[in-house]
Amino acid sequence: MSLLVRAAALTNYSEVARAAGLDPVRMLLDAGLSPSALREPDLMIPVERFGRLLQASADMSGNESFGLCMAESRLLSNLGAVGMLIRDQATLRDSLGMLLRYQPMLNGAQSLAVEECGELVIIRGALIAGSAHQPTRQRVELALGVMVRLIRQLLKPDWQPQRVCFEHPAPRDLSTHQRFFGPHVEFDCDFNGIICTKTDLDARNPWADPAMVRYTQQLIDESCVSQQATMLEDVRRTILLLLPSGRCNVEQVAEHLGVVCRTVQRRLADQGQSFSSIVNEIRAELATRHVMESDRPLTEVATLLGFSALSGFSRWYHVQFGCSPKESRAVSGAVRRQTAASRASAASRTS
Repeated sequence: MSLLVRAAALTNYSEVARAAGLDPVRMLLDAGLSPSALREPDLMIPVERFGRLLQASADMSGNESFGLCMAESRLLSNLGAVGMLIRDQATLRDSLGMLLRYQPMLNGAQSLAVEECGELVIIRGALIAGSAHQPTRQRVELALGVMVRLIRQLLKPDWQPQRVCFEHPAPRDLSTHQRFFGPHVEFDCDFNGIICTKTDLDARNPWADPAMVRYTQQLIDESCVSQQATMLEDVRRTILLLLPSGRCNVEQVAEHLGVVCRTVQRRLADQGQSFSSIVNEIRAELATRHVMESDRPLTEVATLLGFSALSGFSRWYHVQFGCSPKESRAVSGAVRRQTAASRASAASRTS
């Protein structure tokens, strides 16, 4: 089943691509997307092709912050009717609650969770890659950048988070990140997310309009009837969020979704799936990302995939991929070095 995202996710793509010396139409076509998607924000497009477009654009332009540059001009209106609903909530807490509720309408591969830790709040985001070998850096930075832009529209234009955390390594040039987020940006973290204060969460919105909320929510709910996310998609998103906690079992997922365990199992079986097979699939996707595409210590990778010990992770990895994580990382590193050397050689010849 193809995971989908609203074409509004492409907002500002053409401008950023042209500024980086790319032909946006050619890039879209090469990624398997129609250029007409730029004019149809409510069109649903495959997440995998969207991710391919962002990664290819970053690679070809040499702009490691390509996705974040796309986020710089985002508005609540880019979320369509959901943006209207968020805008008129009484507090940021209420706005985020609505965003979580209707997230599947906007992006079938993104999960959000809000966790309160004393006076601090973590807005945690997780993404399904859509392809086991597709990097997610650009999509993650776009998603957190959009979140910060939305919060600034709801609170104040110069609002800054306490911290912004990314799982992936830092780019060579941090200037775009620090200009956009402020000075407190961290990389190689255990999660992707934004940390703010509880005071931010409970700040009152002086422009809230309860009548507009009721009207907009009724329209959205009516349009959702035929577009409700399947149980399979809900389970995948929840597993992605719960895996690093070590509490990712069918009981915890069912509780998170507000249904009984037997309902989850029955609906997955109706689609020819089992809970364990989905966990295994997502672990394989994450393992590819963290083992082959990063230098994160393998003990951390094991934790992120929900294993209590490196030995268990290593045994599972060998069954899945036919070799150890260390062997995979060595081969992947050699390929990356060879590719970098080839690019450097090509660049020296052209210069």
